Amino acid sequence: MMKKMKQVILLAMIAMTSFAAKSQTINEGKDFLYYERYTSAENTLKKVLASNPTDEAAAYYLGQALIGQEKLKEAKDLYMQKMSANPNSPLILAGVGHVELLEGKTADARQHFETAITLSKGKDIEALNAVGFANSNYDSKKGDAAYAVDVLTRATQIKKFNDASVLVNLGDAYRKMGNGGEAVTAYDKALAINPNFARAAYRKGRVYQSQGKVQEELFIGFYNDAIAKDAKFAPVYSTLFNYFYETDVPRSAQYLEKYLVNSDDDGSACLYRTSIEYAQGNFQKAIDKANQCLSAADANAKLYQLKAFSYKRLKDTANANKNFQEYFAKQNPEKLEGGDYAAYAALLVNYPGNEMKVEEYTNRAVMMDSVPANKASYISTIAKSYEENENYAGAGLWYAKLLNVKKNYTNVDIFNAGYNYYAANSFDSSNKYFTLYTEKYPEDIMGYYMLGNASAQIDSTGKLGLAVPYYEKTIQIGLADTTKAQAINRVINAYKFFIGYYANVKADFPKAIEYVDKGLMLIPGDPTLVSYKAALTKQPAKKPTPTPQK
Repeated sequence: MMKKMKQVILLAMIAMTSFAAKSQTINEGKDFLYYERYTSAENTLKKVLASNPTDEAAAYYLGQALIGQEKLKEAKDLYMQKMSANPNSPLILAGVGHVELLEGKTADARQHFETAITLSKGKDIEALNAVGFANSNYDSKKGDAAYAVDVLTRATQIKKFNDASVLVNLGDAYRKMGNGGEAVTAYDKALAINPNFARAAYRKGRVYQSQGKVQEELFIGFYNDAIAKDAKFAPVYSTLFNYFYETDVPRSAQYLEKYLVNSDDDGSACLYRTSIEYAQGNFQKAIDKANQCLSAADANAKLYQLKAFSYKRLKDTANANKNFQEYFAKQNPEKLEGGDYAAYAALLVNYPGNEMKVEEYTNRAVMMDSVPANKASYISTIAKSYEENENYAGAGLWYAKLLNVKKNYTNVDIFNAGYNYYAANSFDSSNKYFTLYTEKYPEDIMGYYMLGNASAQIDSTGKLGLAVPYYEKTIQIGLADTTKAQAINRVINAYKFFIGYYANVKADFPKAIEYVDKGLMLIPGDPTLVSYKAALTKQPAKKPTPTPQK
């Protein structure tokens, strides 16, 4: 009897040890998912599933690892196979719904989500979290954020709730809805449960980064906090690498190395190392490196974009255009961002006849991006591209659009719109923006001066005197402070207008000479003004107007 009892205890201990080892391995797989190391998660969870094919949790998380690598068909096949074997598994049903959501089958996805919740009686936190996560992903255009908020909130109300990941997913759902305040609150609650939950601190940083550079000190602080909590959390290094990529290449490169150390070698390393060559100005090396990377089976589509940028910097617009086309053809539409469309639009400016595409892509970029500074940057880039190609009408059009997007536009922004229209001989349009200039900056000489220039072109004979009031104002402002940059030049040019106006339109040569003398007081001995005076003094004095006889 004692011997038999010992055997039972031994078998129980073996079973417990086996269960503990299995659970630990599942947790290892979940940890890899947390760190976004999807290849490692896949390899780990495949081993668990091989030893226990009926483990629904292992199957669900393996599917998530496949989705993270964009292996959607593999994830679907796995979930459908497991659902056939166990049609009442809430986790597997949530996985099926996730795949259907990514396929655009929203009705089917919702049905499977609701079935998963019903089968778990709305009391299974893991199942509710799976449904919420599928819908809350901020980086995906698919999913119902409001639905995610509802489902995840229900999870937090279950007795003995203590899961930080649910609250982070809830924060992501709020962020996807555009409610940054509630998102931060959810992330803070996650940190209250687990103070070392780096993902929550990182996500807080992402909220503030979406508000632009003005919040840099705040969001960099949260990113550093995430690193302090868990130095292995690779996503924060990727974000910092991208953030400093344009402004501080050495610092960006340091974050890249940290990212590569803490992430899987899934083919992205080649892309990142190519991008650093580009950032350092090694454009041909970037092209060569990209070509090497593209020979690999798991090559990233963004390599074509890097090649396009590199060719553009080498002024090879034909190859730049070719590689942009390759990029748009091969990249997952879900991953196309506003900056992608804006960059291609800027290149298409070089090809006359693509104005409609330029407008379409730029408008799409503006609509896709939530950061006002980015929206303004996209439009400004297009305007500058037209200006560089001496298409001043196009430049004026896009600089004018910038005023509608940029919240606090400046005098320079108004000037760019008005001046490019002026350079395109669209004087009425030019006057529209320089009138706005004088309204916003009534003490600035430039608005009146450019209104004078454009009006002088419209009234080329001067008979209507359209430019007179503007040049008079130019002189008034310019003489008030001749220390300002270009003030004297603006005043001198206004004087020259009045010299011609009184000499040629009014035939009032003494008056014209007065303006010559005013100019010589500012620039004594100026050869042009001296020659004007010499010519004018040879003209006969204006005859007095006859007095009518009474």
